[in-house]
Amino acid sequence: MAPETAGGDPGTGGAALPRHVAIIMDGNGRWAKKRFLPRFAGHKAGVEAVRTVTRAARAMGIEALTLYAFSSENWRRPEEEVSDLMGLLRVFIRSDIEELVRENVRLRVIGEYRRFSADLVKMVDDAIARTAANTGPILVIALNYGAQAEIAAAARSLARRAVANQLSVEAIDEAAIERELDTRDLPPLDLLIRTSGEVRLSNFLLWQAAYAELLFVDTLWPDFDGAALAAAVATFGQRQRRYGGL
Repeated sequence: MAPETAGGDPGTGGAALPRHVAIIMDGNGRWAKKRFLPRFAGHKAGVEAVRTVTRAARAMGIEALTLYAFSSENWRRPEEEVSDLMGLLRVFIRSDIEELVRENVRLRVIGEYRRFSADLVKMVDDAIARTAANTGPILVIALNYGAQAEIAAAARSLARRAVANQLSVEAIDEAAIERELDTRDLPPLDLLIRTSGEVRLSNFLLWQAAYAELLFVDTLWPDFDGAALAAAVATFGQRQRRYGGL
């Protein structure tokens, strides 16, 4: 019998380090409220946490880090807050793109980010293009992302191909759907973390999380740092991943 492994593929003897980690970055508003600060201050502190955690992930050797930055439901927030979030995204791209290029990080974006303003879309596209040839770790930013919409889009794409006789209905299996997802060329998701004490996935990577290890921590996102990431990875290393087997 093959030994159970904490990480990697089942039965391969993979290392305990997760290849792909995703984080629902939650708690910026509560962090600010506890300090009697405006919500914008919490979001600004959250951007600093992004820098800290992405650097820590690179240092640990994690292949892909996916961050839930703006969900398709976040449009329901007050217009001023949405504008602040867009402004912080601009600041992050301007200030951090050189570091990503220098550190051989490849930037990816998942979600329908082209709904954003034209200037922001161009900034994102330019940043993706500047890092496209990099061969190191992958930083994935989920922007205007919703997992249900992603799965529905995959279904529509497969349906169109089936109607056009380019694909048989019988060929539509799990692998076919995965090839249509935004994450199709990323390593399988190993560990999904949510900060702030909330215990739900909030329409994030629902398909990809089918066999991921889930970890919910009480730490508010601006306080989540390299040590917190290391603790999460250590917890992952203690899990027994059976993938439905014994």
